Amino acid sequence: MTTGAAPRILYIDDDDALRRLVSRALGRHGYDVASAASGAEGVAMAGAGTAQGGFDLVAVDHYMPGMDGLETLAAITALPDPPPVVYVTGSDEGRIAVAALKAGAADYVVKTVGEDFFDLLSASFAQVLDRARLERAKAAAEAELRATNARLEAMLSEVNHRVANSLQLVSAMIGLQKGVLTDPRARDMLEDTQRRIRAIAQVHRRLYTANDVEQVDLRDYLGSLIEELGESWSSDALPRTLTLSAEPIRVKTDRAVSIGVIITELVTNACKYAYPDGGGEVRIFVNEADGHCVLTVEDDGCGMAADQKPQGTGLGAKLIRVMAQSLQTAVEYDPAHRGVRAVLRVPV
Repeated sequence: MTTGAAPRILYIDDDDALRRLVSRALGRHGYDVASAASGAEGVAMAGAGTAQGGFDLVAVDHYMPGMDGLETLAAITALPDPPPVVYVTGSDEGRIAVAALKAGAADYVVKTVGEDFFDLLSASFAQVLDRARLERAKAAAEAELRATNARLEAMLSEVNHRVANSLQLVSAMIGLQKGVLTDPRARDMLEDTQRRIRAIAQVHRRLYTANDVEQVDLRDYLGSLIEELGESWSSDALPRTLTLSAEPIRVKTDRAVSIGVIITELVTNACKYAYPDGGGEVRIFVNEADGHCVLTVEDDGCGMAADQKPQGTGLGAKLIRVMAQSLQTAVEYDPAHRGVRAVLRVPV
């Protein structure tokens, strides 16, 4: 309906005299009324859409020869983008009115003798048209919100893409720097930094390739991360077997970053120190229990004394502690395990 224009009403009734009275009475109430003498004619006019200028509302009488009111209502509501329908019934036909409402009528009016009927009809039309306007406004607002969300998700996906690429570039620059160093300790430190950067880049890579930009599937994310760590640590001289057994658990992006850094440090420690005399296996488990995501990294290596100080620079141990604190938890070690078993319980 054009703003400011009189609402266009289609009144369907086989009573010629009543149609004329309704047209005059509703015209005085500010409506532009067209009429149809049968259900079939009314459906054809309602379906003509823009060719007829479109109708803002249709009123249908129940008793009509050929196609009755309920059949006409069904045909109109089956049209693409149908107008609301007000059903007109006799005074003792409550059952029919209920059936019409269930079939999709927006309201019903009881047909009476005199001007009261026209006033009731006009009041019903006003309420139904107001409700239809509100529903259209709500639908438009929801559509705009969906479009805005889609644009924001696309922008966030692009941001994650750029961040992942930038982190990859930083990792490559560190690799170039590592290549010109002769100090093995310095080279090892830069290589550890590369692994940490790749763990974070993996999260952003997951985000821009997935439909959900707010959460990460740990099984997919850690699967790729463990694969990269395996390629980094395993060699013919010192083979490292990294195995992952994980349930599909989704966590928020910032938590995935912390988890990825912790897993990287624990796996790196196992690869560095668990098997000093040769290769070995490092196992990673991810499962959900008692409202927590439980992550376990274990090996069957030489183990670690209870009071043993961190080997190397100790930066990895500090990162594990800081990342665990950001997750409101701490890494626990199982003293009964023959190698090293580290367990992280993250609330989900």
